Amino acid sequence: VLPQLCVWYGECGVASGDKRYNCAYDGPPIALPEDGYDLMQELCPGLFFGNVSACCDVHQLQTLKNNLQLPLQFLSRCPSCFYNLINLFCELTCSPNQSDFLNVTSTIPYYDPILKENKSSITELQYFIGEHFANAMYNACKDVEAPSSNVKALGLLCGKDVKDCNATNWIEYMFSKDNGQTPFSIIPIFSDVPVHGMNPMNNATKGCNESMDDSTGPCSCQDCSIVCGPKPQPPPLPTPWLLFGLDAVYVIMWISYMGFLLIFFALVFGVWCYRRRHFVSEYTPIDSNIAFSVNSHRDNGKITCGERLGERFENGLRMTFTSWGAFCVRNPRPVILFSVVFIAMCCSGFVYVKATTNPVDLWSAPSSQARKEKEYFDTHFGPFFRTEQLIIQAPNSHPSTYSPYPSGADVPFGSPLSKEILHQVLDLQDAIVNITASFDNETVMLKDICLAPLAPYNNNCTILSVLNYFQNSHSVLDHTIGDEFFVYADYHTHFLYCVRAPASLNDTSLLHDPCLGTFGGPVFPWLVLGGYDDDNYNNATALVITFPVNNYYNDSRKLMKALAWEKEFINFLKNYDNPNLTISFSAERSIEDEINRESKSDIGTVLISYTVMFVYISIALGHIQSCRRLLVDSKISLGIAGILIVLSSVACSVGIFSYFGIPLTLIVIEVIPFLVLAIGVDNIFIIVQTLQRDERLQGETLDKQIGRVLGDVAPSMFLSSFSETVAFFLGTLSTMPAVRTFSLFAGMAVLIDFILQVTCFVSLLGLDIKRQERNRLDILCCIKSNEEMSRAQRSESILFLFFKNLYSPYLLKDWMRPIIIAVFVGVLSFSTAVMHNVEIGLDQSLSMPDDSYVMDYFNQLSKYLHAGPPVYFVLEEGHNYTSLEGQNMVCGGMGCNNDSLVQQVFNAAEIGSYTRIGYAPSSWIDDYFDWVKPQSSCCRVYNTTGQFCNASVTDPSCTRCRPLTQEGKQRPQGKDFMTFLPMFLLDNPNPKCGKGGHAAYNSAVNFINNKSDVGATYFMTYHTVLKTSSDFIDAMKKARVIADNITETMGIKEKNYRVFPYSVFYVFYEQYLTIVHDAIFNLCISLGSIFLVTTLLLGFEVWAAVVVSITIAMIIINMFGVMWLWGISLNAVSLVNLVMSCGIAVEFCSHVTRAFTVSTKGSRVERAEEALSHMGSSVFSGITLTKFGGIVVLAFSKSQIFKIFYFRMYLAMVLLGATHGLIFLPVLLSYIGPSVNKAKTRATQERTRGTERERLLYF
Repeated sequence: VLPQLCVWYGECGVASGDKRYNCAYDGPPIALPEDGYDLMQELCPGLFFGNVSACCDVHQLQTLKNNLQLPLQFLSRCPSCFYNLINLFCELTCSPNQSDFLNVTSTIPYYDPILKENKSSITELQYFIGEHFANAMYNACKDVEAPSSNVKALGLLCGKDVKDCNATNWIEYMFSKDNGQTPFSIIPIFSDVPVHGMNPMNNATKGCNESMDDSTGPCSCQDCSIVCGPKPQPPPLPTPWLLFGLDAVYVIMWISYMGFLLIFFALVFGVWCYRRRHFVSEYTPIDSNIAFSVNSHRDNGKITCGERLGERFENGLRMTFTSWGAFCVRNPRPVILFSVVFIAMCCSGFVYVKATTNPVDLWSAPSSQARKEKEYFDTHFGPFFRTEQLIIQAPNSHPSTYSPYPSGADVPFGSPLSKEILHQVLDLQDAIVNITASFDNETVMLKDICLAPLAPYNNNCTILSVLNYFQNSHSVLDHTIGDEFFVYADYHTHFLYCVRAPASLNDTSLLHDPCLGTFGGPVFPWLVLGGYDDDNYNNATALVITFPVNNYYNDSRKLMKALAWEKEFINFLKNYDNPNLTISFSAERSIEDEINRESKSDIGTVLISYTVMFVYISIALGHIQSCRRLLVDSKISLGIAGILIVLSSVACSVGIFSYFGIPLTLIVIEVIPFLVLAIGVDNIFIIVQTLQRDERLQGETLDKQIGRVLGDVAPSMFLSSFSETVAFFLGTLSTMPAVRTFSLFAGMAVLIDFILQVTCFVSLLGLDIKRQERNRLDILCCIKSNEEMSRAQRSESILFLFFKNLYSPYLLKDWMRPIIIAVFVGVLSFSTAVMHNVEIGLDQSLSMPDDSYVMDYFNQLSKYLHAGPPVYFVLEEGHNYTSLEGQNMVCGGMGCNNDSLVQQVFNAAEIGSYTRIGYAPSSWIDDYFDWVKPQSSCCRVYNTTGQFCNASVTDPSCTRCRPLTQEGKQRPQGKDFMTFLPMFLLDNPNPKCGKGGHAAYNSAVNFINNKSDVGATYFMTYHTVLKTSSDFIDAMKKARVIADNITETMGIKEKNYRVFPYSVFYVFYEQYLTIVHDAIFNLCISLGSIFLVTTLLLGFEVWAAVVVSITIAMIIINMFGVMWLWGISLNAVSLVNLVMSCGIAVEFCSHVTRAFTVSTKGSRVERAEEALSHMGSSVFSGITLTKFGGIVVLAFSKSQIFKIFYFRMYLAMVLLGATHGLIFLPVLLSYIGPSVNKAKTRATQERTRGTERERLLYF
């Protein structure tokens, strides 16, 4: 056996600062004094045997302990990794066989002043290490996570990026003098066989999947990939449904359409042949009886019970409205007075009017999951902070290259990372910090409202900026070490270290500057740099600066202060001018500000739009017979009165609901006047034009005539208005606040509009006709015209004559009708095929005006940002953290479950491209376990008072929280867990202990029962970069799936608490998870209610109601086709428009259908022709032309939302409504319309026998 020999013993001269050299000594090992036994047992239990002879004294052991503090904090999560590392250092420092593997290569003389003798200080030595040992040690440590900084621990201990780190360069870095920890150079030489007469140190190692001793387990899955098994793989994408290599829906619709055409044209051809055989020719006059028998039942058939019931209902409606109309014309003053009083009473509700601009209230229902989760998060952890953010580029600066000293590959640096630009950005940052705003005669600065996690010990604001690596200081940025020839270390060196170890308090270069932000927390590089590739942060092309500002839950005064400061912040940046910097920015209030500015700028557009409609209505209502009677026959005052009635109904609706405290929304203000104008003006045109076309009967007074006309047309108006009202009121069943509010206000407005039209407007119409008959001028009704007028004669407008003589006969020609059916069914098939491709969501940038500074910010955001929004996995109150089982369900370190909360989020981050979770979560519980370990110097208390003693305090009365026994090394449980946790959450990180939880986790843990128990807690990570609506929706969906899975595997479902994800955007995007269901539900409810009301009010004509419902359904489906073609996404705004298009479609279809059912002509074609002639012109002039003028103006709006969701959708709505109502529906009725109701025909004959109308109707 070879004799045991040392190479050193004891400490000699000072190397630098508090670091000392070791003294050369080549004798045998020396017995360790007893006061060193504890240290030896703690650090190197492998050498603690016999009389404990070693090559080190107590001072050296103390130095070893101090030097191991940093690796201990990061690597002790994985005991076997730390065991191997300690082995490496114990053998180096104290091994009795040092001379086997250590070779001293350089010493300097040293005079010991205490012992008064000459010694030698070792300044360099070689350490022979077995390759097998080095690789095993590296493999055991390479996966260990650093939970608070979301990176691998070796990235902080290797001096390199994790991906460049390997066994040799890690050990070389730890032994290099340049790392700032080692007092002299130790040169590692790796070999598994003896070299130069040296036997390399090749002790036994432990793999990370092996237990170190009986009391510890293997490392956790998070810290040791071998334990986990294979890396999780994202599930394969769902295979698209294809037929013949094309989208299956396209193919099915194409085949269906072709099949329809075949059957339809075969039927048309068959009927044509049948008619050719039975009648000589299509053009020979046919006996009217034969025609009648082909197209309908013989009139002399038996009248069924249903027909009689329908006729009675119809007659009841007609009689009611006739007598009512006559009453209104006879007593105009009381009716008008009553109407005005009613309007005034309703409008008095305006006193209580409230408008909702808060986007949260607009888009998410108070009962929705995301809203409840937001409330839970806000009440337990405080609301998510307000974000003020800048994205800065340096367009005039060029990328540079940095050459490290003394050797190493050149490192490229992006253009904004030049020192000059960084100084300019720091000036800008300081200027922002010093912005002062005033609120209520108080000055407000950033320091009054910012997030300062370490207050009151450290009042520095959280500023997430690359300049926080340099402590936001010009002098630290300029700090360099070098001589006149070389720069050894400067800001480049510091930057490269800090992006790898953002939580470090010493950059281990010659600068020894801290990286930790001045606010006490780490600044992650992916949050403050943009436009780099992979993890090469040095290539960044943009800097991102974020100022988190406190958001105040239910404290409006403090919130107003923050808003006041944000306003100044925006003004400052709008006026900031520096040619070297391009800045995009946004404050928390920006989006709301810009939406309000946009609403104001669009008021003009909307007013012009209304003006165009008003002018058109006023002019189109009159029927002027000659230029000289222009001022008598015009109906400008009546038109204006009609419009005022429409607007009054909107005002009444708002007033009534304001009484009940229902707030207005932007959508209500923008959409409902449009809707009610379409519906209301249509009714005005129908009344006035029918009256103009009517002839007064012999001996009939004006009130009787108007009553009779109203009896004819009011049931049709009642039908459309009532079905719209019911459809809208049922729309309030929707869960989306925007749709619900719209439906409430719209339903009420349409109902009041109808009531005012059959009361107030009829009275006004009577007065206007009297004025006209007395030859008084319109508007200036005191002045009489000289032009006489014989008596109110029947007049037909050009449009009516066009519809009657040209359009209707041509449209209903035998060869024209099949073409129209084929074209419309083709368009329907196309729309059905593309319907499922309509995008869901609302792109944020659409809600901004074109010229907004926020647009620029949105563009840069998607271009430069590398981390998405933060996401918190919240574990609700009720979990037991003090039991081992409860801890294992949550934590991610050694001994934790492989499917624990932290581990599952970590696994999700491994496949971030699928789960959209970007990074491993920061875990307070794992950092707490590392912090409380007796081996670390973090957790200490004063032995006299039991109060906490920070690691930076040097006081002999500070003792470890827990003893260094096997039991003490276990995780704290029960009462112990709760004793030290509050200390951990109040401990500020310092160079002796980087794990203090104050900055990182202060708000993550919620205490209950007077700090005796842990309530709700969260584990934070980040989403990957989210750019489009579908990204946000998908991220939210996946996070919920992960959280539900965690809840299930923890087995806590039945315990009434769960895990849920929370991110600030979930509240806005949750609606899209159910919007397809909402859209189907709302539109089906609307269609169903329209069908029922139409059936009832058409006098139980079920088939007619079916035809109307089919046409409206076609209009809605075609709206989806237009949305796909025109790039309009499905969201709350477009859903409101779709519900509204149901209402407007009723207007286009119901009048024509009712005219068809009451027509008593012989064949279906003739009845369709009559219905189209009489109602078509009113519907066309009333809705189509009125709306068209107003809609075209919207195309000039500044706001993209207006252009896309209002101009495009309204245009589509009116065009589709008009084409279906005035082209398709009459043709459909001519084929499959309901047959003549014989009871109604008989009743009409009875009513008109011997009058002028008999001639009109039957000859």
